[in-house]
Amino acid sequence: MTSTVPALGTRTAEGSALQAVLLDMDGTLVDTEGFWWDVETEVFASLGHTLDDSWRHVVVGGPMTRSAGFLIEATGADITLAELSVLLNDGFEERIGRDLPLMPGAARLLAELSAHDVPTALVSASHRRIIDRVLKSLGPEHFALTVAGDEVPRTKPHPDPYLAAAAGLGADPARCAVVEDTATGVAAAEAAGCHVVAVPSVAPITPAARRTVVTSLEEVDLTFLRGLMTQMR
Repeated sequence: MTSTVPALGTRTAEGSALQAVLLDMDGTLVDTEGFWWDVETEVFASLGHTLDDSWRHVVVGGPMTRSAGFLIEATGADITLAELSVLLNDGFEERIGRDLPLMPGAARLLAELSAHDVPTALVSASHRRIIDRVLKSLGPEHFALTVAGDEVPRTKPHPDPYLAAAAGLGADPARCAVVEDTATGVAAAEAAGCHVVAVPSVAPITPAARRTVVTSLEEVDLTFLRGLMTQMR
C-alpha cells in the first residue's frame, strides 16, 4: 500500500460531508476487464483448454486467487495457482503495455478531484506490479493512496481494501464515495459502510440502499458525489 496523504485541511471541501473518494481500477477507470478475459483465454488455450464464455461473469472483478482457482477447477488444467498467477500477470502486463484505454469520463473526474483537493484512493484487486504500471497512464499525482489486492489479508469482496483506504486517508467510511464496476467490488464497498456508485462493465448491477447505478463515469462529478452524502443517509 502506498500513501501520500494530504493535509487534514484538504480532507473535506467547504460545505460538503464528503471526506474521500475511493476508486476501483479495472473496468472503472481503465477499460481492461476485457483484457483480463483475453489473457485468461490465451493462457488456458496454451494449456490445451477452452474457456466457456459464461465463466466470464464468475471471474470478473474478483481477486486473482478466486478467479484463477475457479478456472483451474473448471477446466482441470494441470497447473498450480501460483504458476497460473504468474502467467496471467505477465500476460496482462504485456497487454496493457500495448494499449491502455481510459474509461470515458475517467480523466475528467480525476482532474476535478485533484483540482478540489479531494483525497482520492485507488483500490484494486489487482497486484501491486499491475497497479504501478497502470498508474503511469492514470497519473500517480491524482491519488493520495493506492491499495493493491496482494497487500491486504482479504481482498474484494471483503471490506478490508476499502477499510484500509479510508483509514489511510483518515476518513470515515460512511463519508466515503466508492466508484465500482462489478458486484464483487460493490459488495466490498458496501461491507465497509461506504456510499457506492456502480458503473457496470460486464454484468448488470441493480440499485439499492446507499447504491446508485449509472451508465458511465460521464455522469459522475464532484457535485454528484457530494450529493450522495445527503441523499443516501
